[in-house]
Amino acid sequence: MQATQKNIEIAIKGKWFTVPALEISGKDIIVRGKWIRIARVEAEEWLESELENPQECVQALKQQRAGALQADILSFTQKPPAIRPKYEYPMEWDSVAAVRLTTFQQWWEGLPQETRKNVRRAQKRGVVVEVKRVDDALIQDLQVLNNDSPVRQGKTFTHYGKTIEQVKKDQAAFLDRSDYICAYFEKELIGVVKLIYRGDVASILTFLPKASHHDKRPANAIMAKAVELCVERGISHLVFGKFNYGNKKHTPLREFKIRNGFEEMLVPRYYVPLTVKGAISVKLKLHRGLLGLLPHSVITFLVNTRSKLYALKNEPV
Repeated sequence: MQATQKNIEIAIKGKWFTVPALEISGKDIIVRGKWIRIARVEAEEWLESELENPQECVQALKQQRAGALQADILSFTQKPPAIRPKYEYPMEWDSVAAVRLTTFQQWWEGLPQETRKNVRRAQKRGVVVEVKRVDDALIQDLQVLNNDSPVRQGKTFTHYGKTIEQVKKDQAAFLDRSDYICAYFEKELIGVVKLIYRGDVASILTFLPKASHHDKRPANAIMAKAVELCVERGISHLVFGKFNYGNKKHTPLREFKIRNGFEEMLVPRYYVPLTVKGAISVKLKLHRGLLGLLPHSVITFLVNTRSKLYALKNEPV
């Protein structure tokens, strides 16, 4: 096994940065963090396969005695729906939002009545859903969609105000195995899902309904189409990010996922100590960060406070 050091571009909070990476068995390993430095597989949640030989990765990282690729912990996960632990490394459970698919009808009949009404409501109110690949026209529509609001889900929307070239760069990844599910109203793009195919699993990379057209329920329309597409391709599970983000629960997005058939799938995530500091951090759970350490009540208070501050900041003068 040979590890190759190189530089790659990654997106962090909507901005692009060039960072060093270690390529091991076709996967790029990057290291982030200041006091506790954690090595991870870049874009792990969008790849077609998981880290296949973690011990080789551990050995390669331990050889990095100094510099930007020196890490205290290696973190990697199993690809859903592999929920049975494969390794003896220290492990925690990743809370993944997933829906198991057999037929569209089975998914549909398992939905709450209100969700089914919302899908029909979108159709009655003139919403047309199309499956597209990226071209210049779609990039322009996505730029307009990004600019619908500077605040989403109670925080600053990092894609607001981006140029055409920036939007094009943001959308360049995984185009060979992705579809864009687009909701239109009178030729205006009012919602989009970017769906990444990962073998027998599909994951939602982008989910962006237009808030100003919420009454037309574009979110429900594009979600129904996503399920339909996955069933047609024989996809076993559709994954939509996290179900719970650490101790942060009961968010509007989480409730939307539940109403659309998503359930919590607990997938093994491993934290392999590479240094003494890493071993202490794993033992004390310091690698979890604030969302994994603070009580739910405190997180809720902080999130609500942040939402109010953003609302005040963006209130028209």
